[in-house]
Formats: sequence, structure tokens, C-alpha cells
Amino acid sequence: MDRIPILKLGHALLVTIQVDMHDRLAMALEEDLTQRIVQAGAKGVLIDISALEVVDSFIGRTLANIASVSRMLDADTVVVGMRPAVAITLVELGLSLPGVRTALNAERGMALIDRSVADVDGDAAAGATDVHDSE
Repeated sequence: MDRIPILKLGHALLVTIQVDMHDRLAMALEEDLTQRIVQAGAKGVLIDISALEVVDSFIGRTLANIASVSRMLDADTVVVGMRPAVAITLVELGLSLPGVRTALNAERGMALIDRSVADVDGDAAAGATDVHDSE
């Protein structure tokens, strides 16, 4: 069975979907990505869907599931490259993709992930300072 490559890029994982997704491939991606988040200690997942002309309800739910599982594993999910027709279809299907952040392109998507990581690191540093200051 084919697998979609998952690349590590700094503190994030990059998934570029270059083939039409069928249900089995989508489920394999969800499983593979979950394992890679843990192995890599990734703080973000960037999924490029610019090559997809069609996203059905199953693929939409799979993207939402990936975002939910990623969040549980302390990683943000950003989907980039969504075509206008795909966005319209998802809205018409009533899929809001909770937990999935979107950006127009990979550069903007990585900026969102970088900001999230910086915010978390800043909060952790502030928390450490607060504990130290109260001693």
C-alpha cells in the first residue's frame, strides 16, 4: 500500500499530499502521522493539500481527527493550499474542521506554527519565572 511521506522540518512535520486520497490512504496517514508526532516530539503539523482537487466528507473528517489527535499530543495542525472549490465544498457539507487552522501557503502555515511554539515557550518561561519569584 502507498504511504504519504512525512518530513521533519524543524519542530514541525510536513505532509504534502500529492495524490488523490482514498479512505485507506487517509487512515494510514492518520496512523503514521500520530506515531511520527510522538517519535519526533513535533510541536506542529503542516498538511499541504494544494494538489487535492476534491475533499469529500471522509477526508474532511480525517483532517479534523488528525488535528484532534495532534492537539492531544501537544502539536498544532495547519492545513495549507486549500483550493477555493474545496473550501466551498467543505462548507456545503457542513464540515467546519474543528481544531484545524488554515493558511494560504506553506510559508504562512509555518509562521502560524512558529508563533504557537513561541507562545508556548514564552508561557513556560513565564511560569518558571513565576515559581522562582514566589520563593
